[in-house]
Amino acid sequence: MNRFENQTAIVTGGTSGLGLAIARRLATEGAYIAIFDMNAKSCEEVDKEFHGRGSCWIVDVTNEAQVRAAIGNVAAQRGKIHALVNSAGVTGKTNIKSHEVSLPDFEFVMRVNVFGSFLTAKHVLPGMVRAGYGRILHIASIAGKEGNAGMLAYSASKAAVIGMAKVQGKEYAETGVTINALAPAVVQTPMVDALPEEQVTYMTSKIPMKRCCKLEEVASIAAFIVSPETSFTTGFTFDLTGGRAVY
Repeated sequence: MNRFENQTAIVTGGTSGLGLAIARRLATEGAYIAIFDMNAKSCEEVDKEFHGRGSCWIVDVTNEAQVRAAIGNVAAQRGKIHALVNSAGVTGKTNIKSHEVSLPDFEFVMRVNVFGSFLTAKHVLPGMVRAGYGRILHIASIAGKEGNAGMLAYSASKAAVIGMAKVQGKEYAETGVTINALAPAVVQTPMVDALPEEQVTYMTSKIPMKRCCKLEEVASIAAFIVSPETSFTTGFTFDLTGGRAVY
C-alpha cells in the first residue's frame, strides 16, 4: 500500500526511537522522508539507509533560523511538504519531586518538546495552507494527560503539546490541513531505557495490558493519522496507552 506516494514528510528526531520507526513506516508506503536531527553521526547512517527515499538534515528544532532554513530547503527541493511528524523530544531529569527540578532542566525540556513542535509547525503551515493539504502530528504522551509523578518537566511539556494541537486543529480546520497529537504510554525506546528503573516500573504498572508499547504500534497509528484517509479528525489526541487512558 502506497498511501504516501509522491508525498514528502518531515520527521523530527528521526534518527532513533519513535521518529526512526515512523520514518521507516512512511518510507515503506512511498513517502520521501526528510529527517531533522541534531546527531550528526546518526544522520550519516540514516542518509545511507534512506538513500533515494530520503535525507537527513542536522537541525536544532529549538533554533528558529535553522528550522526556517531547513524547511525552506526541503520545500525548494521537493516542491511541497505534505506531512510533519514532531517526534523530537527529551525527558529531562526524572524520578525527582517538583521542588528538586532545576530551572535549566525545566527550560531545556520545554524548549525541545514544546518550542520545537511550535517552530516546525509554524514554518510548514503556510505552504500547507497554500496547497490546501497537510498533515501535522505532534507526538505527546500519556504524561501530558494524566501527569507522571517524578516527571514534572516532561509531563508539563507534553500537556502543552496537547493544548497546541487542539488550538491548531481548530484554527486550520477549513484549510485541508489537519493537526493532531498522539499520546503513547511508555514505549520501549533508547530514551526509556535510559530512565531510572523505578520510573519505568511506575509507568508500566499503570498500563492495564501490563507491557510497553512497541515501536511498530506507534509507527502504524502515526502513519494512519498523517495519511490522506484521515481527513475528518483534527485537534484530537489519539490514545496509545494499552487501556490506561480511555478518554
